[in-house]
Amino acid sequence: MLELLWAVLGLLLGSALGGFAGIRWSANAANARIRQHETEARLLVEEARSQQKELLLHAKDESLRMRNEAEAELREARQGLQKQEERIQRKEENLDRKIEGIERRERQIQNRERQIEQLHQEAERLKDQQVAELERISALNRDEARSIILAEVEKEARDDSARIIREIEQTAREEGDKTARKIISMAVQRAASEYVAELTVSTVTLPGEDLKGRIIGREGRNIRAFEQITGVDIIVDDTPEAVTLSCHDPVRREVARQALLKLLKDGRIHPGRIEEVVQKTQLEVDQLMREEGERVAYEANVQGLHPDLIKLLGRLKYRTSYGQNVLHHSLECSLLAAHMAAELGANINVAKTAALLHDIGKAVDHEVQGPHALIGADIARRLGRAPAIVHAIAAHHNDEEPQTVEAFLVQAVDAISGARPGARRETLDLYIKRLEALETVATSFSGVQRAFAVQAGREVRVMVQPDSIDDLASIHLARNVAKKIEESLQYPGQIKVTVIRETRAVDFAR
Repeated sequence: MLELLWAVLGLLLGSALGGFAGIRWSANAANARIRQHETEARLLVEEARSQQKELLLHAKDESLRMRNEAEAELREARQGLQKQEERIQRKEENLDRKIEGIERRERQIQNRERQIEQLHQEAERLKDQQVAELERISALNRDEARSIILAEVEKEARDDSARIIREIEQTAREEGDKTARKIISMAVQRAASEYVAELTVSTVTLPGEDLKGRIIGREGRNIRAFEQITGVDIIVDDTPEAVTLSCHDPVRREVARQALLKLLKDGRIHPGRIEEVVQKTQLEVDQLMREEGERVAYEANVQGLHPDLIKLLGRLKYRTSYGQNVLHHSLECSLLAAHMAAELGANINVAKTAALLHDIGKAVDHEVQGPHALIGADIARRLGRAPAIVHAIAAHHNDEEPQTVEAFLVQAVDAISGARPGARRETLDLYIKRLEALETVATSFSGVQRAFAVQAGREVRVMVQPDSIDDLASIHLARNVAKKIEESLQYPGQIKVTVIRETRAVDFAR
């Protein structure tokens, strides 16, 4: 036990001595670090003092350098200002000299103006003297001389204008004819179709002569009923096995023709049966006209037509003009107008629609008074067609003055379709009257000796008196004759006017 206590005491004593020794070593180490830090601090202070001296020296050098640079810049600025002042002074001296020169020139100009004014006055005085002398020599006053001079100038101007017109017309004719031929030939080639002149059917062939009595009926009741129901006159004459139907309305005449053929085929002819067959035939013809109108509108690619326009268009199936079927003519005109409008860059829809409807007035011209062109234009206007289409319809026979390209195209295609070989026929009397009218128009001008219509009325040759009309005046005469033909006559296609001036010198050898 005692040993244990001594051991504990020894252990405690050892621990105390070890702690005292450790504490003393720590204090010595702390003192050493303090001394080291003091040494480092003294070194840093000395280094900072040396750097401060260096910075002061550097700042002094830098300030000295900047001062020297500022003084150098100031000297340069002073030198620049001095040079600028010298330049300004030289410029002021030059400006003063220029001002003196300008003032001197102004004085010279004023002197020259005074001299020019004097010369002008002198020239006016000499001019008045010369005019007075000329009036005394020529025995003419100023107004008379002016009239003579103006007359000469007018004559020369007229001659020059005629010559220029001839050159322009020749050039335009060469180029225009070439382009027109190309466009028309392409359009006609694309829309080429055959034509056979049609005759208005007004004669019905009978299977036998005895049927005439059945058509007339007892005491004429059958023929009276037929004429009253159809509005068509039946002419029963000595023509063997045939009767003639007469009516100004081609649709009623067609209804009567078909109804009569049905009655003859059926054999039962009496007033009740006549009324029944005529009503049925009327419905069939109306349906056929609508179908024909729709077919033609479809082939012409014209859409959006009013149903009444379709029906009127179909009525043209039974209308002819100089033997040409008007419905076929209208379709051909529409196709031609579409092709030509495409070549010329015009409105294709307006051109083809107006061309298709341009003769629509012929469907009702037996019911309405007036030119068929204006009738058709009024119908198109009331049924909602565009103003451009209405104008083209109204102007295709110059009942209105054409104002648009499409109106001129409708005129052209109408003439082309009507003038094609075999398209139309004309009676001899009308043909002779048309040629006589051409010659009468040409001979109505003074200086014309004779006129001849040649080439079936497509050219008129005018023989003039060479003493009355010179070469330039003959150009004016050709234009005036052509213009009067356009204003006073109606004709298909175009008419060529040729003025011939012939001078003959005759002598005899003896």
